[in-house]
Amino acid sequence: MNKTEFVNQLSAGLIGLSQEDIKKSVDFYTEMIDDRIEDGMPEEEAVAALGSIEEIRGKILEEIPITKIVKEKITPKRSFKGWEIVLLILGAPVWLPLLLSFIVVCLVLYLCFWIIILSLYVIDLSVFISGIAGVIGAVIQTGGVPVMTFFIGCGIALIGLGILLFFGFNQVTRGMLFLSKKMAVGIKKMFVGGKSDES
Repeated sequence: MNKTEFVNQLSAGLIGLSQEDIKKSVDFYTEMIDDRIEDGMPEEEAVAALGSIEEIRGKILEEIPITKIVKEKITPKRSFKGWEIVLLILGAPVWLPLLLSFIVVCLVLYLCFWIIILSLYVIDLSVFISGIAGVIGAVIQTGGVPVMTFFIGCGIALIGLGILLFFGFNQVTRGMLFLSKKMAVGIKKMFVGGKSDES
């Protein structure tokens, strides 16, 4: 696709954002295309080197805070009419608790996400400390050499398991953070809407 088609598709894909954010993003990618063309790359290759519209759209949405997107969506583009205000007030007993419930559920899910990550590291720390306690217990026990050897062996095994769990839990945490980032971009895409029709 050429530069004009790219700009049109990107603008259509960002239609739910503010005009300022759309212009800033389109200008940024247009400048990237222009720079590559100046370096001798053909226009179609310069556009293709940027990636798909959907990938670019995802990168742009990652950078824009969700609060800004929501504010742009819910800020009325015109003033409310009298009957709309009356309906909002009369409907408040229905929509206000639903809105508050939705916000609370989102906050609880977000909190649970971080509690799971914290719990993994607490488990790891407890296994590691148990290993150290096993080695210390070997020194202060009174059961003789076989019991001391058993305690030292268990302690070293737990310390090793704690180290392995740390690296494993790091990978799990990275995966969860990646998943949460993708979910945040998905939520932003729902708010933004827009078309991403690539041919």
